[in-house]
Amino acid sequence: MSNPKNPGDPSDPKYSPTRRRFMTRAAVVAATAPVSTAAFSAAPASGSSALPAIEPFWGKYQAGVATPMQRHTYFMAFDVVTTNREELIAVLKAWTEAAAAMSHDPAQRRLSADVDKIPEDSGDILGLSPARLTVTFGFGPSLFGKEGDDRFGLAKQRPAALADLPRFTGDQLIAERTGGDISVQACADDPQVAEHAIRRLVALAYGMAKIRWAQTGFAAGVKSGETPRNQMGFKDGTMNIRPKDAAAMKQFVWVGNEGPGWMRNGTYVVIRPTRIALEHWDRMKLGFQEQTVGRHKYSGAPIGKQHEFEPLDLDANDKDGNPLIAETSHARLAAPESNDGAQILRRAYAYDNGVTQIAERWPPWRQAMTFDAGLLFQCYQRDPRTGFTKIFEKMAKLDMLNQFTTHIGSGLFACPPGAQKGEYIGQRLFEAV
Repeated sequence: MSNPKNPGDPSDPKYSPTRRRFMTRAAVVAATAPVSTAAFSAAPASGSSALPAIEPFWGKYQAGVATPMQRHTYFMAFDVVTTNREELIAVLKAWTEAAAAMSHDPAQRRLSADVDKIPEDSGDILGLSPARLTVTFGFGPSLFGKEGDDRFGLAKQRPAALADLPRFTGDQLIAERTGGDISVQACADDPQVAEHAIRRLVALAYGMAKIRWAQTGFAAGVKSGETPRNQMGFKDGTMNIRPKDAAAMKQFVWVGNEGPGWMRNGTYVVIRPTRIALEHWDRMKLGFQEQTVGRHKYSGAPIGKQHEFEPLDLDANDKDGNPLIAETSHARLAAPESNDGAQILRRAYAYDNGVTQIAERWPPWRQAMTFDAGLLFQCYQRDPRTGFTKIFEKMAKLDMLNQFTTHIGSGLFACPPGAQKGEYIGQRLFEAV
């Protein structure tokens, strides 16, 4: 339930000058942030000169899901610290307007020559194009109730599909890199544009929400139509759902009539930072690497075949009668044929945080300084219970890649549908209460 006092009432002892400044800023952001729709020349993603510099923000679906992958991402999870429902809505309104404006003009022309005022914009992206910026929002399970406290009266609106993920075999989740009330992900072809967007949203939420965890990421640049390679050197995403396949997206990604009204045309995202033992992997023989993945490294073709997009032949055996594609290979365990047809839309990025001290998992099990790098695994689906969880439960136990990968963080968020002009992200959720 909302606070009975007006959140702008100075007589409320919980209402501080900081909050007054926020509410004033949130209330006028839409009116004071002019949007430039001039044409920009951005560096295209994935080597395709046909991609525009601007990705639309308003629409039936949130941008950043079916959007062709940009080169860089900045993911951040927030904990909401206000307990006032109206203040939370004000944050979402301010974020929506800012995200829409930045997708057209990253700096939003918030420039001032008044040396006695704090600049409204950091100025770090002056002269840069939007670089196909998208900002995607999600609501975590804890927003609907935290430690038995229904802070915002949303408990009854929590979708059944937003069930807590089980603890998977091999998980080494770090609390500081897990969970969150709200997720925000900025993706762009310029890393500074993505970072700027996140900084802007953090500033708008000052005093209302605080950073819980974050991770940046990058994707390999390839020619249009080619599959990018991951840090292990293999093509990554050969069997992925094609976002342009409307039927597949409807079947596996977008929420339909089975979900609550406020989530229809939305989706659920699972995001898990996964550290990869790159040094250990790089010391493995090529044949072992290919057996582990289930594909030839350079062509991307299934073991025993020549071309990347040839179908997996899971019944093929070698001359000794053993499966040509190993029973515990990554490709076999992830295939729809091995999971009753289940599919997810992977939108994963690599990450590299430099180096860190890690306990090795192999002899001599020493403490070693090594790469703090890996995969920011991310997937969208209509229902995580029949998507990610169904696929990963078996992989967590059997996948040969597990000896090189460690899931160190995890997040699950309900991404509501897109907003139309005049609306804010998640508006239908708050109207449903």
